[in-house]
Amino acid sequence: MSLMEAPERNLAFDLVRVTETAALASARWLGRGDKNAGDGAAVDAMRLSFNSLPIRGRVVIGEGEKDEAPMLYNGEEIGTGQGPALDIAVDPVEGTNLLAYGRPNAIAVVGAAPAGSMYDPGPSFYMRKIVVGAAARDAIDLDSPVEENLKKVAAALGKDVNDLVIFVLDKPRHAELIREIRRVGARIQLHTDGDVAGALMAADPRSEVDMMIGTGGTPEGILAACAIKGMGGAMLARLDPQSEKEKLAILEAGLDLEQTCDVNSLVRGDDVFFAATGISGGTFLRGVHFHGQGAVTHSMIIRSKTGTVRYVESHHNWQKLMRISSIQFD
Repeated sequence: MSLMEAPERNLAFDLVRVTETAALASARWLGRGDKNAGDGAAVDAMRLSFNSLPIRGRVVIGEGEKDEAPMLYNGEEIGTGQGPALDIAVDPVEGTNLLAYGRPNAIAVVGAAPAGSMYDPGPSFYMRKIVVGAAARDAIDLDSPVEENLKKVAAALGKDVNDLVIFVLDKPRHAELIREIRRVGARIQLHTDGDVAGALMAADPRSEVDMMIGTGGTPEGILAACAIKGMGGAMLARLDPQSEKEKLAILEAGLDLEQTCDVNSLVRGDDVFFAATGISGGTFLRGVHFHGQGAVTHSMIIRSKTGTVRYVESHHNWQKLMRISSIQFD
C-alpha cells in the first residue's frame, strides 16, 4: 500500500483574503464614473494584504512596468520575504469600466504558481483564445473554422448548436466572428469587458456559458489559465498583436507568434492557486453587499493540485475588522 501524501497548505485561502480586501475597497466606487479611483483603492488594499502573507512573491502579471504604473507593477516583490517563492498574477479590478459605470461582472483576481512557472508575455497585449469546460476540453482547435468548433463542442456537451451560449467581447475586431457565430446558429452573450470573467464562465459547469472565443488580453489569459487548470477545462491561445508596433515588439522579444498555448504552457506548475471576489455582481459572482455593520462578499478559490473549487460567502464586521486593519473599508 502506498502512503498517501499529507495535506499541504492551500495558499488559495490566503489569496482570497487579498481579493476580498480589494473588492471591499473598490466597491465603494461602483457607478461613480471614476475607474482610476476604483482601481487605485483596490491596488492599495491588495498590496497591504499581500505584504502580510508569508510568501516570497514576484509579480509576473501586473499593471505594467514600474516606471509606467504606480500600482502592482511587473517585477514587484510582495509578501514578508519568507515562505514559498511564487510567481504572482494580479488584476485588482478586472473590468474597471464595469465598476465605474455600475455594470455587472467586475471582479478582483489573483493567481499564484511556483516561481518560474508562469509564461512571461513580455510586450504582448493581445491573445486569441478559445475556452471551454471539462466536458468539451478535447473538442476545440484554434485553427479550425468557427463552425467546426461550435459543432464539436455542441456534440461533446450533448446539445444542438443552437443551444450553445458563446461569450464574446463586444469589440470591432470581433465583427466577423459575431456574424459567423450567428450564421451557424449559436447564441451569443456580448460583453463590453471582463476577459477573465468570461473564461471562468465558460469553464464553470454552473454557468450557462458554454464557450468563450475571440481576442482579449494576454495577461488576462494567463490569469484565467491559473483557474482553468484547476477547474479541468481547456484553453487554447495564441498571441494576436493588434498593431504593427506590438507585433515588432513581440518578435524582438523572441516570442513565437505561431505557438499555440494551452493552460500547461501558460502556467507550468503543478500546484497553482487562484482566487476571485465579485465587486459589481452579476451572473458569475455576486458583488459586494454593504449593510450598516459591515459587508458580504462572494468569492471562488481554486487549487489545481486537488482540483477543488470552493465558493465562499464571507461576512465582514466593521467594528471588529477596523480594530486590526489599516484599510478603511467604511
